[in-house]
This record gives sequence, structure tokens and C-alpha cells, in this order.
Amino acid sequence: MADNREKKHPKMKLKKGDYVVVISGEDKGKKGHILKAYPKTNKVIVERVHMIKKHTKPTQNNPQGGIISMEAPIDASNVMLFNDRLNTVSKPVFVVQEGRRVRICKKSGEEI
Repeated sequence: MADNREKKHPKMKLKKGDYVVVISGEDKGKKGHILKAYPKTNKVIVERVHMIKKHTKPTQNNPQGGIISMEAPIDASNVMLFNDRLNTVSKPVFVVQEGRRVRICKKSGEEI
């Protein structure tokens, strides 16, 4: 029998506002902030990365319609957290400090 259960992804450690760099794919090397995160599908939208053309119909908000450029989601495994101070990429790690769970940069040990 076919298994219809959804594939489980590990918990996504990136979130909206994080500064990331693309580590693989067509836009490799580009940096930007995460605009939106989709933990269920393990995808993120990064500003000015994976730009696509979308054809839009005329609406009340946009009476002209036409072709617009917008960011499309990319897989979260293709981006990595960027540390400005070290000027390098790093993994975010969760640790418990003073009874609360915080994210820290694995290389530098500073809080994100």
C-alpha cells in the first residue's frame, strides 16, 4: 500500500528577519533578509533572491495589470545564516540560558 503521510522535516532554525546567504543554486552567493518563512514546507522567501515574473490581471489596486517581478520561495537548506561580525556563515544553535531557550551563533557564541 502507498504511504500517504506527509514527509516530516526537521525543525527549521531560520526565521523572518534573519540575514542569510544562498549557498547553492542559481543565486549562489547572494545575501538578504528572510521576508517570510514556511516551516511546514521548509521554504523561505529571501529579498532579491529567486526573482520570477508574474503576469497579473488588472484589479482595483493595480488597474494597469501587466508583468511584475517578485521573489519566489526557495528551500531552507539552500540558505545559511550569515554573521556580519565574522563575515562568514554559521549554523544557529538553540541553548537554554537562564531558563529561556535562545538561538546563538555556533561559531562566535553570541546571541542572534
